[in-house]
Amino acid sequence: MIIKKAIETILECIESDSKREGLTDTPARVSKMYKYIFGGYFQNPESVFKVFDGGTYNQIVLLKDIEMYSMCEHHMLPFYGKAHIAYIPNKKVIGISKLARLLEIFSRRLQIQERIGEQVTTALMTHLNPLGAACIIEASHLCMRMRGVEKQNSIMITSSLRGIFLDKSNSKAHTELLQLINRS
Repeated sequence: MIIKKAIETILECIESDSKREGLTDTPARVSKMYKYIFGGYFQNPESVFKVFDGGTYNQIVLLKDIEMYSMCEHHMLPFYGKAHIAYIPNKKVIGISKLARLLEIFSRRLQIQERIGEQVTTALMTHLNPLGAACIIEASHLCMRMRGVEKQNSIMITSSLRGIFLDKSNSKAHTELLQLINRS
């Protein structure tokens, strides 16, 4: 109810006829939409970590090109793109769909792109204890396209690397990860 009232106030500020037919149900629709797009606040990342015995498997597990949508915390405008999430098991593996679910939990909040990647890799390192974890995100930000500098083709790329993917003395895992992501 509070969101609905807030949207009614916003409409009164920006629209001379905030009660016209096309806007009558807008506050209720926006309120319902916000519950969905900010649903990550109501989910616990730990809940996705049902782990399985991975045996001796110790190679890269990568889920790439995961569609993602989030809302910029600075302008409350969407940003969207794709994420690549990887880890190297340390005796335990996680169901692959859980990587996408983990991304959803963090992206369905007011966010900055850099934080999403950090939250994903931190959760993986904390709850799965892999040898390494990575989250690389490529996204378009409507706050860059619709307002401000209005750069229509800009794509922001961020990476969060942990463990063996970040180990400067051994770049093999890092190099292999990038090769796998760039494969068609």
